[in-house]
Amino acid sequence: MNRAFIDREDLHQALETLKAGGIILYPTDTIWGLGCDATNPEAVEKIFALKGRDKGKSMIVLLANDNQLQSYVKEVPEVAYELIEASDKPLTIIYSDAKNLAENVIAEDGSIGIRIVNHPFCEQLIQRFRKPIVSTSANISGQPSAGTFDEIDPEIRKAVDYVVKFGQDNHAEGKASTIMKLDPSGKFEFIRK
Repeated sequence: MNRAFIDREDLHQALETLKAGGIILYPTDTIWGLGCDATNPEAVEKIFALKGRDKGKSMIVLLANDNQLQSYVKEVPEVAYELIEASDKPLTIIYSDAKNLAENVIAEDGSIGIRIVNHPFCEQLIQRFRKPIVSTSANISGQPSAGTFDEIDPEIRKAVDYVVKFGQDNHAEGKASTIMKLDPSGKFEFIRK
């Protein structure tokens, strides 16, 4: 499958799965992820259960473009847009005071990690879904993240509601994003470079 070619049926199936509150296994601009509707607490709960993840650990969400940020963060510091624009690799920013998201996707302190995705399949999926999508590594908690589709545990593949076909034949090793915490005042610190 050509990397630029997106099968309409593949996109449709992923979209319908998200709308139905299901979990998808999908490629992102970093590594393969488990995803669901980030506004649906039952769907988020399914991912916690599948991963065996501690509920005190928040997950990140993906948006298709930065003009969606204000829908999910109470106060977006102006510098956020500059950081996103200047970043030459995937950047997850942790914002204070999340809103309009499932409570169980938000950290206990009210913050949320958001990445503006730069990936052809993800962008189209999020644009059509018109909501943010959870993105968490496609692994059982405590196990290594899968950089390619072939490295994903068969148990994970079987446990999701839909496995995206796009990108399965891409054998380039995915890398996790840079993570920074951004204060409403505009102060920021790197969590992971």
